[in-house]
Parts: sequence; C-alpha cells; structure tokens
Amino acid sequence: MKYKNILYIFIIVAMVVFLGCDEDKVIPKKNIDIINLETQPDQISYKTEVTFVDSNFTKAILKAERARVYQSRMETLLDGGVYVQFFKRYSTGKVSYLTSDSARIDDRTKNMMAGGHVVVISDSTNTKLETSLLEWDNITQKLYSTEFVRVTSPSETIQGYGFESDQSLSNYKIFRVSGQQKGK
Repeated sequence: MKYKNILYIFIIVAMVVFLGCDEDKVIPKKNIDIINLETQPDQISYKTEVTFVDSNFTKAILKAERARVYQSRMETLLDGGVYVQFFKRYSTGKVSYLTSDSARIDDRTKNMMAGGHVVVISDSTNTKLETSLLEWDNITQKLYSTEFVRVTSPSETIQGYGFESDQSLSNYKIFRVSGQQKGK
C-alpha cells in the first residue's frame, strides 16, 4: 500500500512535469528588431562644422551638435542645436547669424530649413527675427518662412505670417502683418 501511494505520487508529479513542458512554453519568443538600412543614416558626426563656399566666397559657416547624412535621400539632418554665421558677398564681414533647434539641408541644392526655436540676428541693423520654421535659399541667399514671425528692430516690433528677407534683415517683407511702433 505504501508503495502504491508513492507510485501514484510519482506518476502525478511526472505527468505535471511532462505536461508542463510544452514546446511553445520552452522556446522563448524572439524579439529581434529588424533594422531597415534605408532609414538609417549613412554617416553620423558630432560637433560638426560645414562651410558653404562659392568660388572662394564663403557664404555661411554652419555648426551643429549632431549631423546625420542620408545619401539615398540626398539630405543632412542636424540637431542638438544649430548655429549658422552668414557672410557678405566678396568680403569677410559677417552679416547675421542664425540659431535653431534643428535643421535639414538638401544636399543637392544646399538649401537649408531650420526648425524649432529659430532666431536670426543681424549684425548691421541690430534686427532680430524669431520664428518656428525658416528656409535659407543657397543661390539667392534669402530667408523665407510661411509660419508666424516676429521681427524686432530698434524702432519697431512687427509680427505676422509669412516672411521674406535678405540675410542681413535690412530688406524684409512680412505678409499678413500686425505690429507696434516704439515711442521715441
């Protein structure tokens, strides 16, 4: 009798062990992240500096914390803080500088689109532009935006939607404008 009870207990334990070892439960699920190489950058660099040059004329010097180059998309993404210094044509004088949270450069045209908190300050006119999105055309060397902009000069503050200007912020247009003139 004693052996029968031990045999029953042994059979029950053996059944629990064997039935509990199902093949689906033993093999862990594979959690493999598939890396899509088309969405990965071809190059990543940190503390990057890029110079935009045209026939010995330095148009701009760009600095960024991180740059990611996508050769198949022909674009470079910049983030971690972007700083661009614009220069006068055929001279070494600075015109203005731009800071932004991030930027995208079209590697075909070298046009740049800055985003986030974008600020441009003119060295010559002491004018400040603030917006959330700003484009720089490499050929015309003009600044454009379709977003809300605020331009502050020593004599006035103008704001509106849509913007076009030269790099020095001396000849600018604001579309759908509103503003305040400062008292003298």
